[in-house]
Amino acid sequence: MSIDRVLGVDACRAGWVGIALSGDRVDAYQTRTIADLVTQAAADGEFAVIAIDIPIGLPDNGRRQADVEARAAVGRLASSVFMTPVRGVLEFHDHGSASAHNRKHAGEGMSIQAFGILPKVREVDLWLQHAPCRVVEVHPEVSFAALYGAPLDVRKHTWAGARLRNSLLAAAGITIGDIGAPGAKAAVDDVLDAAVAAWTARRVLEGTATSLPTTAETFSDRIETSIWR
Repeated sequence: MSIDRVLGVDACRAGWVGIALSGDRVDAYQTRTIADLVTQAAADGEFAVIAIDIPIGLPDNGRRQADVEARAAVGRLASSVFMTPVRGVLEFHDHGSASAHNRKHAGEGMSIQAFGILPKVREVDLWLQHAPCRVVEVHPEVSFAALYGAPLDVRKHTWAGARLRNSLLAAAGITIGDIGAPGAKAAVDDVLDAAVAAWTARRVLEGTATSLPTTAETFSDRIETSIWR
């Protein structure tokens, strides 16, 4: 029997939040670690594809083409796409050293916001070695632009932005109602981002998704790198 269940994952202050889709069913999960999230969610049914909003595949030098094309794809919201740091940055635990290393190997430093997600990048980088199914990288604004048919021009943290994104998901058959405990620990935009990641995961499973770039890049970590939408 084929598996049609998919999972979209986004980072949140309390760790990670996930939205699982199977037919018309929508389930939500929230845990501290990515490993615990996937284990908990998989207890309710295996997954065919997991889509996660975190860099997968880090460059050794320079920028990833996936990030460059993602910025172009989201128009006015280009600042929401952080340039993925080089792999060597994972060895550093203070912003100054990490930024200096990235400047040396990529020609640009790191913002404090980009530095702030490094623990999540390290966590996923290690977890990928034991992932239970196919895992793809997404960026929520890239996925929402694909869902809308054009880049969005209102930010997700605004009331108008949240309403627009929720309506787009509902039109795609993803209705997010009372999701219980996860809804008390994850912010509204985190839940919406996880949901659109799940929408993309379903498209990957169905073979209707596209990627940026069209042909994946591969670095020394041998991970095929693309942002899916």
